Amino acid sequence: MLEKVRRVEVRTNRLVNDMMVGAYLSHFKGRGMDFEELRQYIPGDDVRNIDWNVTRRMGRPFVKRFREERELPAVLAVDVSASSLFGSASVSKREFAAEIAATLAASAMRNGDKVALLLFSEDVELFVPPRKGRRHILRIVRELLAFEPRKRGTDIAAALTFLNHVLHRRSIVFLLTDFLHTNVHLPVSGAMQNFSDESAAGKTARRDVIQDLGMMNRKHDLVCLHLHDPRESILPNAGLVAIEDGETGEILELDSNRKSVRDRFHQINAERLAQLDLALNRSAVDTLRFNTTESFAQALQRFFEIRRGRRRG
Repeated sequence: MLEKVRRVEVRTNRLVNDMMVGAYLSHFKGRGMDFEELRQYIPGDDVRNIDWNVTRRMGRPFVKRFREERELPAVLAVDVSASSLFGSASVSKREFAAEIAATLAASAMRNGDKVALLLFSEDVELFVPPRKGRRHILRIVRELLAFEPRKRGTDIAAALTFLNHVLHRRSIVFLLTDFLHTNVHLPVSGAMQNFSDESAAGKTARRDVIQDLGMMNRKHDLVCLHLHDPRESILPNAGLVAIEDGETGEILELDSNRKSVRDRFHQINAERLAQLDLALNRSAVDTLRFNTTESFAQALQRFFEIRRGRRRG
């Protein structure tokens, strides 16, 4: 385990040094965090900052001035449910998430920010409060790689509720999950359940978590990092196969020799991803999808550059 932790540390530090320098959390704006003073309105001031109560009393407009918060804690909320153990390439989604989270943690440390870790399944499994320092980052990496969750399911809403209780100041929350068991008004929640006519006939998925994501984003700065394994959308031609849902234990048998079966599998999952993208876009939550068979570094760097350009604008 120490070798794994060290290997991840070396790899992520190299990414931060080579690609992520200057492209990280400094581009998240902490507007409205610390009230500084009240002064008379000057043309060009943001009208959203007008204090209407004082303006009414004084007979002329006054605005509140805020000091931008320079240090925003970064929270890594990582899905460690059973579906995160799946991986069709060299790494599982859990291992892939660990590398992304470790890169974000190292970048935050370089930026002088505190980092917290939340591991969740259908329950909150572990919370490591925000701190600074290399030793703290190494602990986060170790927990990401070695922690054994008690539960197998996924409850994103419960994780967000927990964070809203423990985070007493505005933070940047990175949510790393596969969204496989997330209700976005589809008939049912998982790809395999969607594929099964019997399941689709009678099931309804759990509460729509998209609204919770939107509410979280209004209180904090939420970024969703969607981890997707291509095998979840493309069924190989492998004859009779039995597919098990790691979270529910449901087993579905398919004849993947049939092109119609493979096409239907792809179509259902393409629709699921499109509907998820649409729901996240409507919630105004920044989202980035990672393919677990591809490098994440350039996509992550581009994402932060877009955020920087948006802030400058």
